[in-house]
Amino acid sequence: MFGFGQLIEVLKKSPKKIVFTEGSDPRILEASSRLLASNFLHPILVGDPDEIEKAAEESGFNIRGAEIVDPKKFDRMDEMVDLFCELRKSKGVTPEQARGILSQANYFGTMLVKMGIADALLGGATYSTADTVRPALQLIKTKPGNSIVSSCFILVRPSATGENEVLAMSDCAINIHPTEDELVEIAGESAACARIFGVDPKVAFLSYSTLGSGKGEDVDKMRNAAHKAREKYPDLPIEGELQFDAAVSPRVARTKCPDSSVAGHANTFIFPDINAGNIGYKIAQRLGNFEAYGPILLGLNAPINDLSRGCNASEVYSMAIITAALA
Repeated sequence: MFGFGQLIEVLKKSPKKIVFTEGSDPRILEASSRLLASNFLHPILVGDPDEIEKAAEESGFNIRGAEIVDPKKFDRMDEMVDLFCELRKSKGVTPEQARGILSQANYFGTMLVKMGIADALLGGATYSTADTVRPALQLIKTKPGNSIVSSCFILVRPSATGENEVLAMSDCAINIHPTEDELVEIAGESAACARIFGVDPKVAFLSYSTLGSGKGEDVDKMRNAAHKAREKYPDLPIEGELQFDAAVSPRVARTKCPDSSVAGHANTFIFPDINAGNIGYKIAQRLGNFEAYGPILLGLNAPINDLSRGCNASEVYSMAIITAALA
């Protein structure tokens, strides 16, 4: 089962470059210092070199060898502006406007990924999820066949067998009231994400009802979404709608849905809305003693991920590895 050692081994075979948009933040500097001590992930820090080096020195972090890119002195800015204007031509963006927008680290960093200078981006230690997602949607855009960006949390805790127990929960951070078709897309992306972390996905569409035990529009939505998902992903074990106890407890599943191969053994959970998802993963994290990694953004053409503004350096380091592993 999943361990960060596995992801690091993957990255060692194909080292990546990751952009940190808040280059002078002490948490970013500490994580970068730790990454620079290895050879599997190379940080690119966005910001003023003097400010970043001063901040690193004052915090006691060795960032020697890090690539520092200052938007004000970037030698390929003309090329970046031209590409930005092309990408945003439907909005009539002028070169002058583009330069102003690209002075913002989140947009500048996203363009470094778009131009292939970096493989991935991690931001949001000091700004909102929306400020990470917006440039990604505008510039990186969704993968072919995808209509939305969604998110997944990976939850990990040691099990009695000595291996890690790993679960995937979606969408807990981006889509407020996903439609049936959006839930189908979220399920497919979440299952693919779960596999990266060693999970053989068994997908449960969660509800307050188990296979018709309850009634209501919300129940219908999850039942219909599960049906559509089974049609779209015939090789993926999917069940729904399920109450959470029926999804995870073999004993309950034997009573409520004895013919289901997923019920009682689900490990990839699709929530009906952001309320349920956000509350659900935090209950697991705080009361179930799971480590929660995410939100991992799904559906984009390149790995762009968001940090919590309350994150610490260890979380930055972990999310950097996760983000790069998706590249």
